[in-house]
Parts: sequence; C-alpha cells; structure tokens
Amino acid sequence: MDRPDISIIIPAYQAGDIIGMCVSALNQQTFPRDRYEILVVDDASTDSTPAAAAEAGSDRVLTIAHQGPSGARNAGVAAALGEIVLFTDADCIPGPEWIARMTAPFADPDVMGAKGTYRTRQPELMARLVQLEFEIRYERMAHLPQIDFVDTYAAAYRRSLLQQCGGFDTAFPVPSAEDVELSFRLAREGNRFVFVPEAWVWHRHPGRLRQYLLRKGRYGYWRALLYLRYPEKASGDAHTDPMLKAQFVTTALWLLLLAGGLLWSPLWVGASVMLGAFLLTTLPFVRWAWKRDRAVALVWPGVTLLRSVIQGIGLAWGLVWHGVLSRS
Repeated sequence: MDRPDISIIIPAYQAGDIIGMCVSALNQQTFPRDRYEILVVDDASTDSTPAAAAEAGSDRVLTIAHQGPSGARNAGVAAALGEIVLFTDADCIPGPEWIARMTAPFADPDVMGAKGTYRTRQPELMARLVQLEFEIRYERMAHLPQIDFVDTYAAAYRRSLLQQCGGFDTAFPVPSAEDVELSFRLAREGNRFVFVPEAWVWHRHPGRLRQYLLRKGRYGYWRALLYLRYPEKASGDAHTDPMLKAQFVTTALWLLLLAGGLLWSPLWVGASVMLGAFLLTTLPFVRWAWKRDRAVALVWPGVTLLRSVIQGIGLAWGLVWHGVLSRS
C-alpha cells in the first residue's frame, strides 16, 4: 500500500470475539481501499484479539503495554500514516459509507474534527431506550453549525491537530470521558468540529437496566473530572440533555426531603412536590418518544429517576475524589 490519506484507529482490549466484525466492515467500504489503512492497537489483550484483527484484514496490529483506551489511541496516532485519523471502537460495525461520510467535511480546511452516530438492531427495551436517548440528542446537534462534543465510536480528526495537542489524556484510564475531554480541550482553543449524522456505526447497547445504570454511574464519576477542568461545560454542551441538570437537582432534593420526612413528616409534602417537578422534566422526551416507541416512552420517567440517582451519586463521588481527596 502506498502512503494512505486516512488512518482508522481501533483500540482493542479482550476483543477477540468482536474485533473481526469491525475490521471486516472497514474492509467493505465504498471508499477506495488503497486510500486508507486499518490500524488495530491491541492494549495487551490476553485473548485472540491480535490474531482475530489480522485475520479479518487489519493492515497493522500494534500490541502495547496495557494503558487503557487513551494510551492505545495515542499509540495509534503516533504510528498512523494518514493525514486524517478516524476512530471507532472494537464493538462497532461501521456502515459501508462510513469512511466516505466521515471524511467529506474535511474538504473544508477550517474543519478540524467530525462526529458520527450510533445505530442498533437490538430488540431489547433498554437497548431501544438507549438508542432513542442518543437520537434525540442527534436531532439537537443536527441544527448546530458546529459542535464541542466528539466521542470516538465515530470520530475523525486532522492528525496534525492531535499531534500538536498531545492527544488523549491518560488520566482517564478506562472508557469513560477521555474522548469528550479531548474535544472540550480542542473546542476551547477555537477548533471547529461538525456533526455528520449520516456517518453511522452499528453498536450493541446495554440490554439490561443494571448494565445501563452501572454505565451511567461510571460516566457520572468521570464527568466530574471534566467539570472540574471545564467548569463552563456544567452549563451545557452540544450533546448533553439540557434537562439533566434539573433532574439532578430535583432528584437530590426529593431524596433529602424524603429522608427528612422520617424525622418530620410534613417534609414528605415537599418530597412529593420535588418528585412531581422531576416528572415534569421527563415529559419532553416522553412526548417525543411516544410516536417512535411507546414502550420506551412509558418506562422513561422511572428509568430516568433511577439514572439520576445512580449518575448523581457517581458525579458527587467524582467531585469529592477528583476535587479533594486525590489532590491531598
């Protein structure tokens, strides 16, 4: 292969059973195959990840000491040959026009990065809920001239920009908010990012409530570090649900008043008011989802209440740990 224009980087850890589908899909793109390379960065897996990636048609497989997704992506950028770098995850299956659509915005020299979307074929109720949770955010982003939020299941950057900024921050050792931190950091410097809704990848979302809540708790914990570094983002960004802050506040007050009611029962009236206020924050999504999936619309208020509790706990603990304990 001559020097490619584009490098696709896939960090992979213990992904032997899924990496092949991702790499195979990347080998079946409408984009000319001689213009891109597929680079899998094996993050010290102990299973068949390297062999499966090579067998599926990866151009190169790099094996590194275990560093987490940030370190793996940085190693991929350092080894990449293309001027445009695309990222996806080992559990994603890019659509056949993914590369063409992700790279099209870079015809504009002012565009420094681009973000694509998720799709899923899953029938489970929770997976459908997660997909609609993404889709309502995509609808909001589609109306923005530029964005500040790029997550790496479907992302593209100019390689020179990543080299200049030092890449992903390895202070995020697990899949969490390392990709969002990078986009916040680069957007703060004035770099222009765009949303490409038609550049989609298939993904398997959490199919059970417990999986969903555990993931939200982890995101809350690491999102705390983001807000400590970028306090201006606490007021909102291009991707986050604008109702989320109100839901955290009303949920916290509801729990406090509910607990206080054990000592002084009139506080339970206030708890009821806060619960009602919380439910009101869920109505915009319920109305939007009703035409798309009524089962999701019906369970949304209850799931969102649980999510607010678990993610709020993760966020609170993250603020304490990252903001106070880890510094001392």
